[in-house]
Amino acid sequence: MEPVVAAHLTQMHNASLKCVLFLCLLLGLPEISRAQIRFPEKPAEKQFITDEASLLSATASEELKKQLGEVLRKKAVPIIIASIGSIGDYGAGDMSIDTYARILYDDWGIGHKKVRVEGAGIGRSEEVEWNKGILFLIAVDDRKARIELGAGFGRQKDALCRDIMSQHIIPRFKAGDFEGGITAGTQALAQMALGEKIEPPPRPLWHYGLVVLGVILTIFTVVSLSRKGSSGWAWLFWAAVLGLMWWIIYQSFNSRGSGFGGGSFGGGFSGGGGATGSW
Repeated sequence: MEPVVAAHLTQMHNASLKCVLFLCLLLGLPEISRAQIRFPEKPAEKQFITDEASLLSATASEELKKQLGEVLRKKAVPIIIASIGSIGDYGAGDMSIDTYARILYDDWGIGHKKVRVEGAGIGRSEEVEWNKGILFLIAVDDRKARIELGAGFGRQKDALCRDIMSQHIIPRFKAGDFEGGITAGTQALAQMALGEKIEPPPRPLWHYGLVVLGVILTIFTVVSLSRKGSSGWAWLFWAAVLGLMWWIIYQSFNSRGSGFGGGSFGGGFSGGGGATGSW
């Protein structure tokens, strides 16, 4: 091979190698950058609040925890409040609050991918896709706030979240009333969460079998009493059996679970929906 051609091929090879290395470095930068990101302390299970910016009084914090505990119990929707100074304090100064909130949501694993729904009746339960947590992030020094929704919400609540942000939260933040904005915003988010209905599973066929059995026992008892009267202990036996059967049937059709018993974190992930505001 001619020396000139060989040198040219070597230069091309070196240039190609540099290109590949550059692309690998470029593609790896987001992961390197993400590895340097830090997060505020994750709240304990069913505590719901990380207030590193000290925006809430102890009284307001306790009231919010009670409210959010009820929302979690009734609808399996954890609402997590996180206040920080600046996302730059956590190595995310070159990020938007939207991106940081999404990564924070996934890192904490807010919500549950699936929940078990307890319907009325013994043994009437079913696992359903859910993933409906909510993160309310306030970066007070950045003058920005973000509502980040779990993937189970899709984008159906984005418009409502924008209304909550613009009407309930930002006006109070502009006035310097951070506690009032957080309280009003959380109240509105709780109302949004409680509007979600978890459809119970259908009644199993054996539920209806209990009704049929109860009717048969009733007819049998009436016939038995009409033939033999109330002599002996037979009527007491049948009365006890009938009472027990009707109690089981009543419990089967009317008893319900006490609500969702899980915690705030269970591997849920963000769907990118929600709303951002600034003041």
